Amino acid sequence: MTVQGHVVAEARRWIGTPYRHQAACLGAGADCLGLLRGVWRALYGAEPEPLPPYSRDWDEPQGQEQLWQAATRHLTAKTMDQVAVGDVLLFRMRQGSVAKHLGLQSAIGAAPRFIHAYSGHGVVETALSQPWQRRIVARFGWPETPRQI
Repeated sequence: MTVQGHVVAEARRWIGTPYRHQAACLGAGADCLGLLRGVWRALYGAEPEPLPPYSRDWDEPQGQEQLWQAATRHLTAKTMDQVAVGDVLLFRMRQGSVAKHLGLQSAIGAAPRFIHAYSGHGVVETALSQPWQRRIVARFGWPETPRQI
Protein backbone atom coordinates (compact mmCIF):
# COMPACT_ATOMS: atom_id res chain seq x y z
CA MET A 1 0.00 0.00 0.00
CA THR A 2 1.24 3.52 -0.76
CA VAL A 3 1.82 6.19 1.87
CA GLN A 4 -1.37 7.87 0.62
CA GLY A 5 -3.33 4.66 1.07
CA HIS A 6 -2.05 4.32 4.63
CA VAL A 7 -2.98 7.95 5.33
CA VAL A 8 -6.59 7.38 4.28
CA ALA A 9 -6.86 4.01 6.04
CA GLU A 10 -5.55 5.50 9.29
CA ALA A 11 -7.78 8.59 9.01
CA ARG A 12 -10.82 6.36 8.52
CA ARG A 13 -10.01 4.59 11.80
CA TRP A 14 -10.58 7.99 13.48
CA ILE A 15 -14.11 8.44 12.09
CA GLY A 16 -16.50 8.78 15.01
CA THR A 17 -13.89 10.26 17.35
CA PRO A 18 -15.58 13.21 19.10
CA TYR A 19 -14.42 16.76 18.49
CA ARG A 20 -12.18 18.05 21.27
CA HIS A 21 -10.20 21.26 20.86
CA GLN A 22 -6.41 20.60 21.00
CA ALA A 23 -6.92 16.83 21.41
CA ALA A 24 -5.30 14.10 19.30
CA CYS A 25 -6.47 10.80 20.77
CA LEU A 26 -8.16 8.14 18.64
CA GLY A 27 -11.64 7.45 19.98
CA ALA A 28 -11.40 10.00 22.79
CA GLY A 29 -11.16 13.34 21.00
CA ALA A 30 -9.51 15.30 18.21
CA ASP A 31 -9.69 18.60 16.44
CA CYS A 32 -8.66 18.98 12.78
CA LEU A 33 -4.97 19.30 13.66
CA GLY A 34 -5.26 16.47 16.17
CA LEU A 35 -6.51 14.16 13.43
CA LEU A 36 -3.44 14.94 11.31
CA ARG A 37 -1.18 14.55 14.34
CA GLY A 38 -2.66 11.12 15.00
CA VAL A 39 -2.22 10.03 11.40
CA TRP A 40 1.38 11.34 11.46
CA ARG A 41 2.15 9.35 14.63
CA ALA A 42 0.72 6.17 13.10
CA LEU A 43 2.86 6.56 9.97
CA TYR A 44 6.06 8.18 11.24
CA GLY A 45 6.23 7.77 15.01
CA ALA A 46 6.82 10.89 17.08
CA GLU A 47 5.28 14.17 16.00
CA PRO A 48 7.66 16.39 14.02
CA GLU A 49 7.72 19.30 16.48
CA PRO A 50 6.30 20.28 19.87
CA LEU A 51 2.90 21.89 19.61
CA PRO A 52 2.25 25.02 21.63
CA PRO A 53 -1.22 25.63 23.05
CA TYR A 54 -3.42 27.28 20.45
CA SER A 55 -6.72 29.06 20.51
CA ARG A 56 -9.70 28.38 18.31
CA ASP A 57 -8.93 31.55 16.32
CA TRP A 58 -5.38 30.42 15.33
CA ASP A 59 -3.84 33.89 15.56
CA GLU A 60 -6.56 35.34 13.39
CA PRO A 61 -6.30 38.78 15.07
CA GLN A 62 -2.56 38.87 14.29
CA GLY A 63 -2.99 37.47 10.78
CA GLN A 64 -0.28 34.84 11.23
CA GLU A 65 -0.62 31.76 9.02
CA GLN A 66 0.69 29.32 11.63
CA LEU A 67 -0.91 26.19 10.18
CA TRP A 68 0.33 27.01 6.69
CA GLN A 69 3.86 27.67 7.96
CA ALA A 70 3.93 24.40 9.94
CA ALA A 71 2.62 22.44 6.95
CA THR A 72 5.40 23.78 4.72
CA ARG A 73 7.99 22.72 7.31
CA HIS A 74 6.89 19.07 7.39
CA LEU A 75 4.86 18.31 4.27
CA THR A 76 5.42 18.75 0.53
CA ALA A 77 3.60 21.73 -1.00
CA LYS A 78 1.62 20.84 -4.11
CA THR A 79 -0.09 22.90 -6.77
CA MET A 80 -3.86 22.99 -6.61
CA ASP A 81 -4.11 20.79 -9.72
CA GLN A 82 -1.91 18.04 -8.21
CA VAL A 83 -4.87 16.27 -6.62
CA ALA A 84 -4.28 12.90 -4.94
CA VAL A 85 -5.89 10.72 -2.33
CA GLY A 86 -4.23 11.33 1.04
CA ASP A 87 -3.45 15.00 0.41
CA VAL A 88 -3.59 17.35 3.36
CA LEU A 89 -6.03 20.17 2.56
CA LEU A 90 -5.75 23.58 4.20
CA PHE A 91 -8.93 25.66 4.27
CA ARG A 92 -9.61 29.36 4.80
CA MET A 93 -13.03 29.39 6.40
CA ARG A 94 -13.70 33.09 5.82
CA GLN A 95 -12.27 35.38 3.18
CA GLY A 96 -9.65 37.66 4.70
CA SER A 97 -9.04 35.38 7.70
CA VAL A 98 -6.13 33.01 8.33
CA ALA A 99 -6.33 29.44 7.07
CA LYS A 100 -7.26 27.40 10.11
CA HIS A 101 -8.96 24.16 9.11
CA LEU A 102 -7.35 20.94 7.87
CA GLY A 103 -8.61 17.79 6.23
CA LEU A 104 -7.39 14.72 4.33
CA GLN A 105 -8.55 14.00 0.78
CA SER A 106 -10.08 10.52 0.88
CA ALA A 107 -11.52 10.24 -2.65
CA ILE A 108 -10.99 12.03 -5.95
CA GLY A 109 -12.87 12.10 -9.24
CA ALA A 110 -16.57 12.73 -9.73
CA ALA A 111 -17.38 12.35 -6.02
CA PRO A 112 -14.43 13.79 -4.06
CA ARG A 113 -14.44 13.34 -0.30
CA PHE A 114 -12.34 14.32 2.68
CA ILE A 115 -11.91 13.36 6.32
CA HIS A 116 -11.74 16.06 8.97
CA ALA A 117 -12.61 16.84 12.56
CA TYR A 118 -15.32 19.44 12.72
CA SER A 119 -16.77 21.17 15.79
CA GLY A 120 -20.15 19.69 16.63
CA HIS A 121 -19.57 16.66 14.37
CA GLY A 122 -16.31 14.97 15.41
CA VAL A 123 -14.19 13.16 12.86
CA VAL A 124 -16.26 12.58 9.73
CA GLU A 125 -15.83 11.74 6.06
CA THR A 126 -17.67 14.34 4.03
CA ALA A 127 -18.31 15.19 0.39
CA LEU A 128 -15.74 17.71 -0.82
CA SER A 129 -18.54 19.87 -2.21
CA GLN A 130 -18.06 23.12 -4.10
CA PRO A 131 -18.44 25.25 -0.95
CA TRP A 132 -15.62 23.26 0.68
CA GLN A 133 -13.49 23.25 -2.49
CA ARG A 134 -13.71 27.05 -2.73
CA ARG A 135 -12.16 27.31 0.74
CA ILE A 136 -9.04 25.24 -0.07
CA VAL A 137 -5.98 27.51 -0.11
CA ALA A 138 -3.19 24.92 -0.10
CA ARG A 139 -2.60 21.24 -0.71
CA PHE A 140 0.24 19.12 0.67
CA GLY A 141 1.66 15.64 0.22
CA TRP A 142 3.18 13.43 2.91
CA PRO A 143 6.84 12.49 3.27
CA GLU A 144 7.58 9.21 1.49
CA THR A 145 9.52 7.57 4.34
CA PRO A 146 7.05 6.24 6.90
CA ARG A 147 8.18 3.91 9.63
CA GLN A 148 7.35 0.22 9.37
CA ILE A 149 3.62 0.03 8.60
